[in-house]
Amino acid sequence: MNRTEMLSQATERGRVWDVIVVGGGATGLGVAVEASSRGFSTLLLEQADFSQGTSSRSTKLIHGGVRYLQQGNITLVLEALHERGLLFHNAPHLVRHQSFIVPNYSWWEGPFYGIGMKFYDMLAGKLGIKPSKHLSRERTLELIPTLEPEDLKGGVMYYDGQFDDARLAVTLALSAEDHGACLVNGMRVAGLIKNKGLVAGVRAVDAESGEEGEIMGRCVINATGMFVDDLCKMDDAAREPMIAPSQGVHIVLDKSFLPGDSAIMVPQTDDGRVLFAVPWHDRVIVGTTDTPIEKPVMEPVPQEEEIAFLLTHAARYLTKNPERKDVLSIFAGVRPLIGSTGAKKTATLSRDHHLEVSTSGLITIAGGKWTTYRKMGQDVVDQAKMVAGLPERPSRTEYLNLHGWSADEAGNAPYTLYGSDARLIKRIEKETPELASPIHESLPYRLAEVVWAARHEMARTVEDVLARRTRALILDARAAMDAAPEVARLMAAELGKDQAWIDAQVKDFTDLAKGYILEG
Repeated sequence: MNRTEMLSQATERGRVWDVIVVGGGATGLGVAVEASSRGFSTLLLEQADFSQGTSSRSTKLIHGGVRYLQQGNITLVLEALHERGLLFHNAPHLVRHQSFIVPNYSWWEGPFYGIGMKFYDMLAGKLGIKPSKHLSRERTLELIPTLEPEDLKGGVMYYDGQFDDARLAVTLALSAEDHGACLVNGMRVAGLIKNKGLVAGVRAVDAESGEEGEIMGRCVINATGMFVDDLCKMDDAAREPMIAPSQGVHIVLDKSFLPGDSAIMVPQTDDGRVLFAVPWHDRVIVGTTDTPIEKPVMEPVPQEEEIAFLLTHAARYLTKNPERKDVLSIFAGVRPLIGSTGAKKTATLSRDHHLEVSTSGLITIAGGKWTTYRKMGQDVVDQAKMVAGLPERPSRTEYLNLHGWSADEAGNAPYTLYGSDARLIKRIEKETPELASPIHESLPYRLAEVVWAARHEMARTVEDVLARRTRALILDARAAMDAAPEVARLMAAELGKDQAWIDAQVKDFTDLAKGYILEG
């Protein structure tokens, strides 16, 4: 992907797109892949960077949703388990099997959760992974040696999926481009264009140049996640908000806190959420909280009570009690949950997606979760087809291999997450051997990835590279800060920027990264 070329396509005078998607998170990118793979001319506009908001701040799980099973939402679980199974086949370089253990500290937990997990297995059907099973106390501690042994009776093991959310997002962007879509990051929609009361396009502002222009489309899809109400108000100023935003916080710890390959799942915490401690990129992610907030923001700030909640709950289940100084990074994301007048807790609000068409023809998709992004995209484009009068073309995404599809994990190492693009990154290393060096001794990334991100993945800032094209900021915020000057230098060479740009980028990233570090 090349932003200059994409921007030129997007602003081509006289062009009318079949589909304009506003929002470059999981939902918008899923819609773009769905629409473009059906052969519709598709433009996606993202005000910041792909997956910069909620979609890069998840618990990194592709799952059916054990909690939704507890809530009795069988339909959502069935749909999510089906989509989970498809992703294992459509993106094997990005999504893998993950074992989870539910520790049992009361006599009734073993049979209770054991039966629940067997039902979970049954719902997955032919797209299931491995069957769940009971574990003895000894076997549970063998698999998770740092699990709190006092009063432990045993455990229940089950399987779900794990992924790298921001890497899947950029893979979806590349997949959409493979099918002819045009995608532009740093392009904010400032208003809607209407013709005889019907939406006919958007007014968009290029964040880099400040230029504003009109872009016409047969239909406009609002897939802006936590900001979905803002675009709805551009359509109808009297529109009532549909989103009840909730903040979820995660802490990242060293692998020593949870050695081995199995994750811990605690079905019921003090606030009614499921708690996970999951191995990820040779670290451990512990999360999450569910805190109602007044207004969504791009960079939410973890609250002290959320930090205390995670540290306290982690200490309950781990022999090595994490302290503030042990936290390598802390990150927060905002869930765009569909509001309900009767709900007292955001933890009880539905994770189903909501699709509607306004009287002016604006199509809005809200809610949902990463696991079901493909089905959401399919539902949206089915609706867009009717709104825009587009030709009848069936969905192709159910068995569509995503960009870079490859099951050759060993052959693609150390660039497994790039799939078949790994060979192209290795070619960059071969041409410039110094780019095979790590960006930092504490991080699993190489300088060649910085060059690749700037050349082919539309990374425009140091944050784009260290927060999303790689996950350096999440894995170790201090190490990411140390790596920022060299990353900025390499990007400047690729993007034709000067020293002033380098200095500004390093400062901006350092200021951002400080918010991912726990002091004291």
